Amino acid sequence: MSRPQTKTELIEAAEKEFNMLFSLIESIPEEKRMESFPFEDRDKNIRDVLMHLYKWHLMMLKWYEVGMQGGIPAMPAEGYSWKELPVLNQKIWKSVQSVSLLESEEKLIDSHERVMQLIQEHTNEEMFTKKYYKWTKTTSLGSYFISNTSSHYIWGQKKIKKFKKSIND
Repeated sequence: MSRPQTKTELIEAAEKEFNMLFSLIESIPEEKRMESFPFEDRDKNIRDVLMHLYKWHLMMLKWYEVGMQGGIPAMPAEGYSWKELPVLNQKIWKSVQSVSLLESEEKLIDSHERVMQLIQEHTNEEMFTKKYYKWTKTTSLGSYFISNTSSHYIWGQKKIKKFKKSIND
């Protein structure tokens, strides 16, 4: 699927990729789902991937809240620049190690619904006009939502597919 260009395409892509992510997980035998990935990666298992997606949803929700109130959100997170994403993502990984797989699934489902609700609240123009909102700087609100939904879900699918292939070999 190509990058969404409209609100409708964004909603369809986000839902499709989200559902594909969970279908992929469900296709892995339950007893294997908490196994560690047999390849070198920051994320060591499915739970880590889901919690990474969840934490990025929370960051997006925070950016949105601050931005829509007229502020300039700290992006990607307070104390981090975009060049420091590996350090931030490692911090996220460390912070989620006590979460169960079931809890990670529930959290991601909840945050996905919250993000999708925000998307629904905007017009196509508000979503895809660059600089429509001052806080999005040179890009569009839709671009932020794409990066934190459909595109990120595809990233997660790739990691989980690689794991699934390793257990089926």
